[in-house]
Amino acid sequence: MLIEQTIVFATLAMVLVLFIWGRWRYDLVALFALLVVTIGGLVPAAEAFSGFGHPAVITVAAVLILSRALFNSGMVDYIVRLMSQAGENPITQLAMLVTAVTVCSGFMNNIGALALFMPVAIRMARKNSVSPSLFLMPLAFGSLLGGLVTQVGTPPNIIISIFREDTAAGMPFRMFDFAPVGAGIALAGVLFILLVGWRLLPKRRGQVSREELFEIDDYITAVHVPKKSTLTGKRMRDLEDATDGDITVVGHERDGQKYPAPSRQRTFMEGDTLIIRANAEDLQELLDATGLKLAESDKTGEEELSSDEITVLEATITRNSVMEGRTAKTLNLRSRYGVNLIGLARQGGRLRSNPDNVQFQVGDVLLLQGSAEILQEVLPSLGLLPLVERGLRVGQPPRVILGVAIFAAALVLAATGTLQIQVAFTAAALVMVLAGFLSLREIYASVDWPVIVLLGAMIPVSQALETTGGARLIAESILNISGNAAPWVTLTVILVGTMFLSDLVNNAAAAVLMAPIAISVSAGLGASADPFLMSVAVGASCAFLTPIGHQSNTLVMGPGGYKFSDYWRMGLPLEIIIVLAGVPLIMYVWPL
Repeated sequence: MLIEQTIVFATLAMVLVLFIWGRWRYDLVALFALLVVTIGGLVPAAEAFSGFGHPAVITVAAVLILSRALFNSGMVDYIVRLMSQAGENPITQLAMLVTAVTVCSGFMNNIGALALFMPVAIRMARKNSVSPSLFLMPLAFGSLLGGLVTQVGTPPNIIISIFREDTAAGMPFRMFDFAPVGAGIALAGVLFILLVGWRLLPKRRGQVSREELFEIDDYITAVHVPKKSTLTGKRMRDLEDATDGDITVVGHERDGQKYPAPSRQRTFMEGDTLIIRANAEDLQELLDATGLKLAESDKTGEEELSSDEITVLEATITRNSVMEGRTAKTLNLRSRYGVNLIGLARQGGRLRSNPDNVQFQVGDVLLLQGSAEILQEVLPSLGLLPLVERGLRVGQPPRVILGVAIFAAALVLAATGTLQIQVAFTAAALVMVLAGFLSLREIYASVDWPVIVLLGAMIPVSQALETTGGARLIAESILNISGNAAPWVTLTVILVGTMFLSDLVNNAAAAVLMAPIAISVSAGLGASADPFLMSVAVGASCAFLTPIGHQSNTLVMGPGGYKFSDYWRMGLPLEIIIVLAGVPLIMYVWPL
């Protein structure tokens, strides 16, 4: 048993280091850990991939699909439309945004809820000439707090519920068993954010408009094709390849007619005006080599880059995007995807270097040009989140009511125990598809597959931690440290420890790793496992100290212009409040 415990502890240590390092994606790390414990004999080969059929995995996938169906129904867009009536006071707007995202994330994926309200928040900030940093971090934190309220609000709640059924009480937590504790903590957190938290954010003016953020005039230039030019009749690609510099033709004008984002095969004639994206050095090299002249009129605004068919929009890079760590050149954005990269901003400021050669990072904000149809298809495949308000899908009332009714029926069936949650939500997802709320393609696109792989791989690893006695050994260490202290002290240790772990690794992984330890601690105290499992659920969903603990935090980092250290400003006091409110609530609702 000592050898087996050594293997499982070494594997978990490796997993935590790789999670924090971030060089390998967390689903790959989880698969690697699964293979290690399987080859090491800790998990039978026949059961190595049993985690992928685990109820928690199925439920998480079904919830993600239902979240997309609810969005398509137009129900949530009614809420978004109300945000436009929030008045002109930024604090009133902040209150409405945080409250709305908190409520929505209790019943749909919190990333989806945040993605829905982010464009609205950015528009409000720019309209009021305030920095988006005032709105975006509170919005992200609100999406995490809302997930505490229901069983389906966040993956950790689903995981903890199934753990209770498998190893503790013999039955799972029900749909609203999390509400007494979760709603109390969410209310305390939201009140802190609205009354105090936003005042702790960095007082940055920031670039509040797209024009200020990207300063298009600095790197978009209009050039004129003079008479008798040797380039007459040439293609756009010939011009772009005329020098070794990075040149992109993003607009073409002839006889007053604009052609944004012209094809590289399009020809140009004398008298034409070309809109060029290039830095000063590359532009001068082009002018010297081709004889092109700077245009007399300064037609370099965003209006020159768009038309009825061509649009320019901002988008941010999400975690697990195929763009992360790559450049526009290596991705062949223009030739492969039909999209021009106009500008690149990071942490609230435009990068001065050529955007084609910059390695993309999660949270970068891109200014893209392309046809609206192509952009709508390309953004999800590249892992990009648009930062402009998309057209609201406010559907017909009967359709909205039907979508809400299907979801509500699943909630009732799961809450009353008529059907197990994984069955109720899978059935609801199927009905949504048959009712036409989402296509087969949208089903697979809506599932966060890295999280599914992470859960499917880490559940057997967590079981190995328990079967080898590793969880009991950690629990005994915690109990020895706690000594003769009151049980609430041990409960606080579990809550704070899970919270700290969730600040560093994916919250689902934190829940999977801490659940067996919490159960062992409760057994050592001779107490009910419920309060300790509930403390894990709360701690796993409260990652407020870093931008890497949860994707909601990562998503707002670039558009909000935040630094890594900014999250401590509001996150640390918020976590203290959650501990102070959470421990008494847990002990009152779920007695030891």
